[in-house]
Amino acid sequence: MYLYALIPVAVVIFLFWWFWRKPSARRAQSDLGPILSEHVKYYRLLPPDEQRRFAGEVAAFMQHVTVEGVGTEVEQLDRVLIAASAVIPIFAFPGWKYNNLTNVILYPDTFDEKYQYEGSRRNILGMVGSGPLNGQMLLSRSALRNGFSAENDGANTAIHEFVHLVDKTDGTVDGMPQTLLHHQYSVPWLKVMHAEIKRIETGHSDINPYAAMNESEFLAVTAEYFFERPERMQEHHPELYAMLSRMFQQDPAGQQVTAS
Repeated sequence: MYLYALIPVAVVIFLFWWFWRKPSARRAQSDLGPILSEHVKYYRLLPPDEQRRFAGEVAAFMQHVTVEGVGTEVEQLDRVLIAASAVIPIFAFPGWKYNNLTNVILYPDTFDEKYQYEGSRRNILGMVGSGPLNGQMLLSRSALRNGFSAENDGANTAIHEFVHLVDKTDGTVDGMPQTLLHHQYSVPWLKVMHAEIKRIETGHSDINPYAAMNESEFLAVTAEYFFERPERMQEHHPELYAMLSRMFQQDPAGQQVTAS
C-alpha cells in the first residue's frame, strides 16, 4: 500500500528533475558561449549548430573532470580553456569521454620532475600522470593561456597533453592511437612519421624538434600544429596533414568536421 502511494511522488520528482535539468544544461552552454567566442578561435570558426554542440561537449567535460589549483587560483576561464583543449581533438566523436582522466592539476607556471613550481629546474609545461598520478594531468596555467592567445606561435600545451590521453586509450602511449587510426593506415602513418622525423633531425622541417623525441611526442606535437596552424601545415606538409585529418576526422584548414 505504501509503495503504491509513493510511486506518484517519485514520478513527480523525476519529471521535475528532468525538466529542470534540460534548461539548466542549456543555460550552462549559453554561459560558455561568450568565453569560447572571445578566447577559442576553433570555436569561432564553427557554424552555429556546431558551436552549440561544442559548448555542450565542453560543459559535459567540466562536469566529468575536476580542475585543482596548486599555488594558483583556478578561474572559470582556465576551466573552459582546459575543456576546450579536451574537446578539440575528439570533436568528430560526439559523446567521447576521457575515462582515463579524473582531474587536472593546474600550476601557475612551469614545474619540475618532482612537481615543484619553485626553483631553477622548472622546465615542464604539462604532463599526463602515471603510476601514483595515473588519471591526472598536470598543466602550467601560463602555457594553457598562451596556447589560446592571439600571439600563439602554433603551440598548444593543453591540446598536446590531451592528444597523449587519446593515444593512451588503447593502453599504450606510442603515437599509434588504435581508437583513431584504422589498421590499414598504420603503415602509411609510420612511413610519414619517420620520414618527417628524419627531416626534423637534419634541420629541414619547421616542426618543433621535440617531435623527433619519439613516436608519441611526434603525434602530440604535430597535432598542435594541425589544430593551431592548419593552413600552414596543409601547405608545407600535405601528406602529414592528410594523415592527421583522416585520424581526427577533421579538416581544420577547410573548417570541416565529420562526426562519427
